[in-house]
Amino acid sequence: MPELFHEAYRELRPGSSPPELKIEFFAFANVNNTIRMREGRLLVRLSDLLEGAPASVLRAIAHILLAKIYRKPIDRGQAARYRKYVGSREIVRKAHLVRQMRGRKRLHGSKGHFYDLEVVFEDLNSRFFHGLLARPRMSWSRGRTRRILGHYDPAHNAIVISRVFDHPSVPCYAVEYIVYHEMLHLKHPIKLRGSRRCVHSAEFQVEERLFPEFVAAEQFLKRL
Repeated sequence: MPELFHEAYRELRPGSSPPELKIEFFAFANVNNTIRMREGRLLVRLSDLLEGAPASVLRAIAHILLAKIYRKPIDRGQAARYRKYVGSREIVRKAHLVRQMRGRKRLHGSKGHFYDLEVVFEDLNSRFFHGLLARPRMSWSRGRTRRILGHYDPAHNAIVISRVFDHPSVPCYAVEYIVYHEMLHLKHPIKLRGSRRCVHSAEFQVEERLFPEFVAAEQFLKRL
């Protein structure tokens, strides 16, 4: 493993000597990899899900991490090779299980001061999905975040919506739209196309635009 990093280092910084290097596999809750410089030494932590990965994939990881820390352009081929591997069915399955076992999901309840997410879900399920979607765990976020307005977590089967929407100034259609968007992730799971993960497929986008107040909701989100 160190030799792969040394090789990638020499390619990125020819003529300079690589610093002392410490590499370890770590039990992250997902496929995470980190690199830090501490007192002249590079500290690298790789997800233990990558133990046993092909040398070509580990070489790609070495290139990506070193390019990031030294602010060098990341080779597209190396990036594609890494994405293809971590997006493979086997690694995705393992990552899903690991997140269930290691990751903790703190949920804060579906009932807000002004909106109940379970009620919103059931109404949308009846109107747009013929009542066929099984309701996941519904929760407001802890804080009023504007960076992540909502997300569906398949590992914990939970939809979390930013508490910024639980306010009397927020129109009902905006709350419904953000929940509807996450419900579409239930219906249209992420797919792998080549080396890329397709989060919002063409089918997803077509259905998203079927929401009656789609334009008004998108404009409201932009103002947020």
